[in-house]
Amino acid sequence: MAYQISSACISCGSCSGACPVGAISQGDEHYVIDAGSCIDCGTCADTCPVGAISQG
Repeated sequence: MAYQISSACISCGSCSGACPVGAISQGDEHYVIDAGSCIDCGTCADTCPVGAISQG
């Protein structure tokens, strides 16, 4: 199951740069993960400074 970014996201961009498949982009209110591209590696969750990313 793909990872998801919660509304706690501060839009710092650290997750986007860490994603090995480029599945993360800036959304309207915060960063979002494309579930179809996510490979469930967890790198984004490990990188997030506020813990806004979890496995959905």
